[in-house]
Amino acid sequence: MAKLNEAAWINLDRAQLLLLDDHTDGLNILVQIITAFGARRFHRCKSNEEAKEVAAQSELHLIVINANLKESNAYEFITWLRQANLQPNSFTPTILVTGHTQKSNVELARDCGANSVIAKPVSPNAMLERILWIAREKRPYVKCATYVGPDRRFHDTGPPEGMVGRRYNDVRVAPQAVSPETVSDENPERAAG
Repeated sequence: MAKLNEAAWINLDRAQLLLLDDHTDGLNILVQIITAFGARRFHRCKSNEEAKEVAAQSELHLIVINANLKESNAYEFITWLRQANLQPNSFTPTILVTGHTQKSNVELARDCGANSVIAKPVSPNAMLERILWIAREKRPYVKCATYVGPDRRFHDTGPPEGMVGRRYNDVRVAPQAVSPETVSDENPERAAG
Protein backbone atom coordinates (compact mmCIF):
# COMPACT_ATOMS: atom_id res chain seq x y z
CA MET A 1 0.00 0.00 0.00
CA ALA A 2 1.20 3.50 -0.74
CA LYS A 3 2.51 5.70 2.04
CA LEU A 4 -0.02 8.14 3.43
CA ASN A 5 0.20 11.65 2.10
CA GLU A 6 0.86 14.01 4.99
CA ALA A 7 -2.00 16.19 3.70
CA ALA A 8 -4.43 13.26 3.90
CA TRP A 9 -6.86 13.88 6.71
CA ILE A 10 -10.15 12.39 7.66
CA ASN A 11 -12.74 13.48 10.17
CA LEU A 12 -15.44 11.03 11.13
CA ASP A 13 -17.19 13.54 13.39
CA ARG A 14 -20.52 13.26 11.53
CA ALA A 15 -20.22 9.59 10.64
CA GLN A 16 -22.11 6.87 12.45
CA LEU A 17 -20.12 3.66 12.90
CA LEU A 18 -20.81 0.13 14.02
CA LEU A 19 -17.98 -1.70 15.81
CA LEU A 20 -18.50 -5.45 16.29
CA ASP A 21 -16.15 -7.35 18.57
CA ASP A 22 -17.03 -9.70 21.41
CA HIS A 23 -13.59 -9.22 23.01
CA THR A 24 -13.72 -6.20 25.36
CA ASP A 25 -10.06 -5.31 24.84
CA GLY A 26 -10.37 -5.58 21.06
CA LEU A 27 -13.47 -3.40 21.08
CA ASN A 28 -11.69 -0.81 23.22
CA ILE A 29 -8.76 -0.71 20.79
CA LEU A 30 -11.13 -0.15 17.86
CA VAL A 31 -12.88 2.64 19.79
CA GLN A 32 -9.54 4.34 20.55
CA ILE A 33 -8.47 4.20 16.90
CA ILE A 34 -11.82 5.42 15.56
CA THR A 35 -12.14 8.26 18.09
CA ALA A 36 -8.66 9.44 17.08
CA PHE A 37 -10.17 10.14 13.63
CA GLY A 38 -12.91 12.26 15.18
CA ALA A 39 -15.66 9.64 15.44
CA ARG A 40 -18.11 10.44 18.22
CA ARG A 41 -21.15 8.47 17.16
CA PHE A 42 -20.58 4.74 17.18
CA HIS A 43 -22.31 1.61 18.36
CA ARG A 44 -20.33 -0.99 20.32
CA CYS A 45 -21.75 -4.42 19.56
CA LYS A 46 -20.68 -7.72 21.06
CA SER A 47 -22.83 -10.09 18.96
CA ASN A 48 -24.39 -10.46 15.53
CA GLU A 49 -27.86 -10.05 17.04
CA GLU A 50 -26.91 -6.73 18.63
CA ALA A 51 -25.29 -5.56 15.38
CA LYS A 52 -28.35 -6.57 13.34
CA GLU A 53 -30.60 -4.51 15.62
CA VAL A 54 -28.36 -1.46 15.20
CA ALA A 55 -28.19 -1.92 11.41
CA ALA A 56 -31.99 -2.15 11.23
CA GLN A 57 -32.49 1.05 13.29
CA SER A 58 -29.61 3.43 12.45
CA GLU A 59 -28.07 4.70 9.25
CA LEU A 60 -24.43 3.59 9.25
CA HIS A 61 -21.45 5.04 7.39
CA LEU A 62 -18.72 2.52 8.31
CA ILE A 63 -18.63 -0.92 9.92
CA VAL A 64 -15.54 -2.46 11.50
CA ILE A 65 -15.78 -6.12 12.54
CA ASN A 66 -13.45 -8.53 14.30
CA ALA A 67 -13.43 -11.69 12.18
CA ASN A 68 -12.59 -13.89 15.16
CA LEU A 69 -15.78 -13.67 17.18
CA LYS A 70 -16.24 -16.40 19.82
CA GLU A 71 -20.02 -16.69 19.82
CA SER A 72 -20.98 -15.25 16.42
CA ASN A 73 -19.80 -15.52 12.84
CA ALA A 74 -18.54 -12.23 11.39
CA TYR A 75 -18.74 -13.55 7.82
CA GLU A 76 -22.39 -14.49 8.30
CA PHE A 77 -23.14 -10.99 9.63
CA ILE A 78 -21.61 -9.36 6.53
CA THR A 79 -23.54 -11.72 4.23
CA TRP A 80 -26.75 -10.94 6.13
CA LEU A 81 -26.08 -7.19 5.92
CA ARG A 82 -25.50 -7.30 2.15
CA GLN A 83 -28.64 -9.36 1.52
CA ALA A 84 -30.94 -7.69 4.09
CA ASN A 85 -32.07 -4.94 1.73
CA LEU A 86 -31.60 -2.29 4.42
CA GLN A 87 -31.20 0.94 2.50
CA PRO A 88 -28.55 2.39 2.65
CA ASN A 89 -26.91 0.07 5.23
CA SER A 90 -26.62 -2.89 2.87
CA PHE A 91 -24.04 -0.79 0.99
CA THR A 92 -22.14 0.44 4.06
CA PRO A 93 -18.35 0.01 3.71
CA THR A 94 -17.23 -2.88 5.90
CA ILE A 95 -13.72 -3.55 7.18
CA LEU A 96 -12.89 -6.96 8.59
CA VAL A 97 -10.09 -7.11 11.17
CA THR A 98 -8.41 -10.51 11.54
CA GLY A 99 -5.39 -12.21 13.00
CA HIS A 100 -5.64 -14.95 10.36
CA THR A 101 -4.77 -13.59 6.92
CA GLN A 102 -4.37 -16.86 5.07
CA LYS A 103 -5.54 -16.67 1.48
CA SER A 104 -8.66 -18.75 2.30
CA ASN A 105 -9.75 -16.27 5.02
CA VAL A 106 -9.18 -13.24 2.79
CA GLU A 107 -11.17 -14.95 0.02
CA LEU A 108 -13.95 -15.75 2.49
CA ALA A 109 -14.07 -12.08 3.53
CA ARG A 110 -14.18 -11.00 -0.11
CA ASP A 111 -16.88 -13.54 -0.96
CA CYS A 112 -19.19 -12.51 1.90
CA GLY A 113 -19.05 -8.86 0.79
CA ALA A 114 -16.40 -7.18 2.97
CA ASN A 115 -14.78 -4.12 1.39
CA SER A 116 -11.39 -4.68 2.98
CA VAL A 117 -9.37 -6.79 5.41
CA ILE A 118 -6.84 -5.53 7.96
CA ALA A 119 -4.37 -7.84 9.68
CA LYS A 120 -3.95 -7.65 13.45
CA PRO A 121 -2.39 -6.00 15.31
CA VAL A 122 -4.32 -3.03 13.93
CA SER A 123 -2.43 0.24 13.80
CA PRO A 124 -4.13 3.63 13.42
CA ASN A 125 -2.10 4.17 10.23
CA ALA A 126 -3.34 0.90 8.68
CA MET A 127 -6.95 1.71 9.64
CA LEU A 128 -6.67 5.21 8.17
CA GLU A 129 -5.18 3.84 4.94
CA ARG A 130 -8.09 1.42 4.55
CA ILE A 131 -10.74 4.02 5.32
CA LEU A 132 -9.20 6.40 2.77
CA TRP A 133 -8.86 3.61 0.21
CA ILE A 134 -12.52 2.62 0.64
CA ALA A 135 -13.58 6.28 0.35
CA ARG A 136 -11.70 6.61 -2.97
CA GLU A 137 -12.47 3.23 -4.52
CA LYS A 138 -14.88 3.16 -7.42
CA ARG A 139 -15.92 -0.51 -7.33
CA PRO A 140 -19.64 -0.83 -8.02
CA TYR A 141 -21.86 -3.06 -5.89
CA VAL A 142 -23.01 -6.29 -7.50
CA LYS A 143 -26.22 -8.14 -6.74
CA CYS A 144 -26.85 -11.61 -8.14
CA ALA A 145 -28.23 -14.93 -6.91
CA THR A 146 -25.02 -15.97 -5.13
CA TYR A 147 -23.38 -12.69 -4.12
CA VAL A 148 -24.18 -9.17 -2.95
CA GLY A 149 -21.41 -6.68 -2.27
CA PRO A 150 -18.62 -4.67 -3.84
CA ASP A 151 -17.36 -5.98 -7.17
CA ARG A 152 -14.77 -8.61 -6.28
CA ARG A 153 -12.59 -7.71 -9.27
CA PHE A 154 -9.76 -5.39 -8.26
CA HIS A 155 -8.18 -5.41 -11.69
CA ASP A 156 -10.01 -5.35 -15.01
CA THR A 157 -8.11 -8.19 -16.64
CA GLY A 158 -11.06 -9.23 -18.76
CA PRO A 159 -12.53 -12.71 -19.02
CA PRO A 160 -10.35 -15.81 -18.56
CA GLU A 161 -8.39 -16.99 -21.59
CA GLY A 162 -10.71 -18.70 -24.09
CA MET A 163 -13.91 -17.36 -22.45
CA VAL A 164 -16.38 -14.83 -23.77
CA GLY A 165 -16.95 -11.88 -21.43
CA ARG A 166 -20.21 -11.55 -19.52
CA ARG A 167 -20.15 -7.77 -19.44
CA TYR A 168 -20.18 -5.30 -22.30
CA ASN A 169 -17.05 -3.60 -20.96
CA ASP A 170 -14.87 -6.71 -20.51
CA VAL A 171 -11.51 -5.95 -22.06
CA ARG A 172 -8.60 -8.32 -22.54
CA VAL A 173 -5.44 -6.93 -20.96
CA ALA A 174 -2.22 -8.61 -19.92
CA PRO A 175 -2.16 -9.54 -16.24
CA GLN A 176 0.29 -7.59 -14.12
CA ALA A 177 3.29 -9.43 -12.77
CA VAL A 178 3.36 -9.64 -8.99
CA SER A 179 6.75 -9.36 -7.38
CA PRO A 180 7.51 -10.54 -3.84
CA GLU A 181 7.98 -6.90 -2.78
CA THR A 182 4.33 -6.09 -3.55
CA VAL A 183 2.95 -8.95 -1.44
CA SER A 184 2.94 -8.40 2.31
CA ASP A 185 0.89 -8.85 5.47
CA GLU A 186 -0.06 -5.16 5.18
CA ASN A 187 -1.75 -5.88 1.83
CA PRO A 188 -3.74 -9.13 2.07
CA GLU A 189 -5.92 -8.31 -0.94
CA ARG A 190 -2.83 -8.18 -3.13
CA ALA A 191 -1.55 -11.41 -1.56
CA ALA A 192 -4.85 -13.13 -2.37
CA GLY A 193 -5.22 -11.77 -5.88
